[in-house]
Amino acid sequence: MARHRGLGSTFTRLLWGKDARPPTYSWARRWFLRALGLTYLIAFVSLWVQIDGLVGSNGVSPLNQFLPAVYERFGRSAYSLLPTLCWFDSSNGFLHFLFGGGVVLSLLLILGIAPALSLVVLFVFYLSLTIAGQTFLSFQWDILLLEIGFLSIFLAPWRLWPRELMWLLRPPNAATPVSRPALFLLKFLLFKLMLMSGVVKLTSGDDCWWNLTALDYHYWSQPLPTVFAWWADKSPEWFKHFSVAFCLVVEIIVPFFIWAPRRPRLIAAGLMIFLQIVIAVTGNYCFFNLLAIALCLLLIDDSVAGALRAAPHKRAKNVSAAFRTAEPLLDRLCSYAAIAVIIVTFPINAWLILSAFKPHLEWPRPLIAIYGRLEPFRIVNGYGLFRVMTKERGEIVIEGSADGIEWLPYEFKWKPGDLMRAPGWCAPHQPRLDWQMWFAALGSYRENPWFGRLIVRLLHGSQDVRQLLAKDHFPHESPRYIRATFYRYRFTTSRERRETGAWWKREELREYLPSVSLDQVRQP
Repeated sequence: MARHRGLGSTFTRLLWGKDARPPTYSWARRWFLRALGLTYLIAFVSLWVQIDGLVGSNGVSPLNQFLPAVYERFGRSAYSLLPTLCWFDSSNGFLHFLFGGGVVLSLLLILGIAPALSLVVLFVFYLSLTIAGQTFLSFQWDILLLEIGFLSIFLAPWRLWPRELMWLLRPPNAATPVSRPALFLLKFLLFKLMLMSGVVKLTSGDDCWWNLTALDYHYWSQPLPTVFAWWADKSPEWFKHFSVAFCLVVEIIVPFFIWAPRRPRLIAAGLMIFLQIVIAVTGNYCFFNLLAIALCLLLIDDSVAGALRAAPHKRAKNVSAAFRTAEPLLDRLCSYAAIAVIIVTFPINAWLILSAFKPHLEWPRPLIAIYGRLEPFRIVNGYGLFRVMTKERGEIVIEGSADGIEWLPYEFKWKPGDLMRAPGWCAPHQPRLDWQMWFAALGSYRENPWFGRLIVRLLHGSQDVRQLLAKDHFPHESPRYIRATFYRYRFTTSRERRETGAWWKREELREYLPSVSLDQVRQP
């Protein structure tokens, strides 16, 4: 009997460490909310500097034309299809008001001032801007930020001021316990994000994930590689194949350890954070990696942080008393609301995960109805980046001419163009137009209506649009003609780089857009 107890004690210590008490997450909540505030701040500032050129009144896809067109087609149901504050005002000034408010609220969240209230308004503002941004805000990290931001409302404490002035150094107050239902929602989101991202790679039908050759293409075919991607592309083939296997293990197997005892859970957190860092080093994925790392912080309990050092019985008594007497009414209501969110969204999330395993799985009608109501708010989403690996890199080079004879290229700030320019590092900022150009190269200009509007704006010499570019050879007078040519791009080899100094090599394939002038296009 004593030997069995000894084995049980050893096994418990192996899984939990020295502290086998039920874990608490006060430090994790603090770190997570500050990281989320920082991510919101980055997202708002990054988009703010581009918004006039993207959807402003003289931008590529003017919001003040988009919303009336939607209303004309759908009538009053347009309000529920596109829930945005911009229905009240779609002017440039109102967009800037939303951004200014978002920046202020993000700073308040970082400082721990009115965190729950700040999260409510931040969600409303960013949802409004996501809808206003149309195709330029259709990325997975945008909906991930909204889903995290919504669920975090139930995790954040409902108070106006932080109880500790030195909140970064002082231990969190145990009298404000972390909502278990809200914590479950965010942990489950991390589980869903990682598991779906891995499973869809194997169920997409793309053999390069099964034969571990995905990284033979990824480094140079991804939308905006960093300079480190050029070096990673030169790594041995066995190392690339090992890296693909490691990625699949971390995304498919490791997420199950989110629900494990402390030590396996911490190992899982470390592996997932490491994967995000590696991805961020070789590719510009904006604030996606920061969001994923922020979710991983919720796996680190207070015993690891060394925040709460009370004796077991005393600690349990304090927490219990906090639930009975000290917890504010709004915090309790948020816990109940989080339970309601679990009840409503768990079947949808479960089916989303199941559909990753079986892509052609038919959804039950009741779930379709509920999902259809929730989908416009971006609070329940499926995920899965790079389920099919792009094995060619197409690039569109836009050129302008004053006479139809001499053509000069428009240079973008971050996307590949000039062969001699090294891949840049812009993350966590996202150059939205540069990203969209990568998607435009996967199809034709007819499949990307915004591309035609971009050309028209350049022919008009729109200052707002020109500010999105790095080099404009027509600063004083707009070009008379514009054309676009489609090229195949590849990283240079080490030898080519030494001999020519070029980071890229390219081959002209076809005409993407024939030469056009203002006389040939309609006014935007």
